[in-house]
Amino acid sequence: MKKIAIKNLAPGMFVHSVTKQRGQFKIKNQGWVRTSDSISQLINAGILEVEIDTDKTLPDDNQDSTSSTTNEHSQAQKQRYDPTQHSVSVSSEIGKAEKLYTEAKSLQEKAIESIRAGKKIAIGPFEEVADGFIDSIFRNQDALACMTRIREKDAYLLEHSINVSVLMTIFAKHLHIERDIMHQMATGALLHDIGKIKIQDEILNKPGKFTDDEFIQMKDHARFSKEILEESGLSGVAVDIAAYHHERLDGRGYPFGLKGDDIPQHVRMIAIVDVYDALTAKRVYKDGMNPINAFKIIKDDTPNCFDTELVNQFIKCIGIHPVGTLVKLKSQKLGIVSQSNFDNPLKPWVKTFYSAKHHHHTEVKDINLADKHNQDELESAIKPEDFAIDLMRFFRNSVLS
Repeated sequence: MKKIAIKNLAPGMFVHSVTKQRGQFKIKNQGWVRTSDSISQLINAGILEVEIDTDKTLPDDNQDSTSSTTNEHSQAQKQRYDPTQHSVSVSSEIGKAEKLYTEAKSLQEKAIESIRAGKKIAIGPFEEVADGFIDSIFRNQDALACMTRIREKDAYLLEHSINVSVLMTIFAKHLHIERDIMHQMATGALLHDIGKIKIQDEILNKPGKFTDDEFIQMKDHARFSKEILEESGLSGVAVDIAAYHHERLDGRGYPFGLKGDDIPQHVRMIAIVDVYDALTAKRVYKDGMNPINAFKIIKDDTPNCFDTELVNQFIKCIGIHPVGTLVKLKSQKLGIVSQSNFDNPLKPWVKTFYSAKHHHHTEVKDINLADKHNQDELESAIKPEDFAIDLMRFFRNSVLS
């Protein structure tokens, strides 16, 4: 007998039992899987892993079709990982992205209530949201990426983990990581800071520097996250992400002091993503910095704290001016980056809506800065506060409409 991920199941294999799934689907009879359609039905039913009997694989006369199916699947996977290709437009995906984001915030609130009540958190709904993130990102990653840039200053604890999960999924897609591992990464990221609920509010929300004693208490949140997720039934990659996201390559991280080769790739990834989102976040006591400055700080801590190659890849996949960034053009128009340009990161699509010169809203226009007929250029990233712009209001009225 051998356990395999559902994506590795191929026609001709004999399925003995389901060993991991979402939902309550049951195989009525053990037997051979003879077609790709049968496998698709299992996937759609939420099957994640099955146990096969390797001694009962159908004879070689089925291998040609199996090999063909496997090759087709491999080619399809390669196509899906191309970040320049979108199966849908941002405008058609943004509504689904907002719904997913709102659902994730609701789940975070319920999880916090459960922990405060001394109960275990329900992992299943978080796994379903993680699946939704992955599907949305493969349809068009710019939609959810845009949601991570529209922040509420008093919702940091809820939004930070959601943003980190979205960015981790985009990062994993960029690195061609397998879907089942990506799913664990997204789930772990959604819950990586859940241990903060056990930290005193006056420490958690302190705007200034921690005292030595406060910092010792704050460092325990990663340990608490690990314990909460393990008690709730999670393990492996998801727990690693929650437990070790503050570990650093030079061994000066916390709470376990891991270093170098003891830190796996998925943990190195969340270390970068977690810091990036924290630096760019708007808080009650501070404005978020623009992505370029956040990238500079992370680069300055590389390679002592962060993996050099992964930092470079993260910047490449997120972009110099990430989707959702407010920018000013040389024409003095203000706009929001609405679509990334992987071939020329300095020339994304921008949705303009405001004149910085005349200080009033203008007709919303989509501008492709890479278009040779367009003479406008991106001047700089800016903060909404600089022009008293309610970015959430514009986003809802112009992007979601």
